[in-house]
Amino acid sequence: MIRLTADSTCDLGAEIQKNNIGIMPLYVILGGEPHRDGVDICPQDIFDYYDKTGQLPKTAAPSIGDYEEFFASYVDAGDTVIHFDISAKSSSSYNYAVAAAKRFGKKVYVIDTKALSSGQGLLVMKAADMLAAGAGAKEIADAVNALRPKVNTSFIPDRLDYLYTGGRCSRMQMYGANIMKIHPLIEMDDGQLVSGKKYRGPMEKCIAGYIKDLAAKYPVYDKTRCFVTHSSADGSLVEFAKKMVAEVFAFDDIIETVAGSVITGHCGRNTLGVLFIAG
Repeated sequence: MIRLTADSTCDLGAEIQKNNIGIMPLYVILGGEPHRDGVDICPQDIFDYYDKTGQLPKTAAPSIGDYEEFFASYVDAGDTVIHFDISAKSSSSYNYAVAAAKRFGKKVYVIDTKALSSGQGLLVMKAADMLAAGAGAKEIADAVNALRPKVNTSFIPDRLDYLYTGGRCSRMQMYGANIMKIHPLIEMDDGQLVSGKKYRGPMEKCIAGYIKDLAAKYPVYDKTRCFVTHSSADGSLVEFAKKMVAEVFAFDDIIETVAGSVITGHCGRNTLGVLFIAG
């Protein structure tokens, strides 16, 4: 049996249980106390901690020992594991998972998705599609590795407070953006987060421009599914984005997911992204 597993940063929501995906939690550290992402901490805990202290939590990768124990739970049961890590340029998780996988030989494949959040999740779901069609482990691993450059991982933050506190933008950039209602595009480029076009105005207007730009940039795309992933965003904004995606694109499935604690801790509340695989 082939078992698909992923770091908790894949932000797949209900798709995890539907597709029997094993999840390895990353750690979120609040006031020196470690918590497991999605197990004993949730995004609201991040918001409460930041509002109270003005500090962001720290995050940490699972150890090599954690990964060895995680993989062993499946391999000892006779499974071959394909594990999907958050980008190696964003976390040590991939390197630790690779080190742990050496103990199991060809029974564990480790994928550097070069993505995060549901961009990472898109590759997990593509693997689930192939697994359901009867593909083997190496065939799946080779296929998803080849797809990595085609994954659109991007989002628009509402405010830059969390990005500033986390050292990802300057104080001047934060104040200027918040005062002038500038919302920069943040996207993955070869596994690394970079800033792109700057949108200006209310979030709904910015999200509309962002979705139109995505449609223009990616006229050919995999229509299987699209994720509208957000960090506890306003319900009206999420519904607006989903409706517009349905009008502009022709996805078979538009799936809403909420970012977990690790991703939320970096981008803050009301961030929203539209993620899919390009053609």
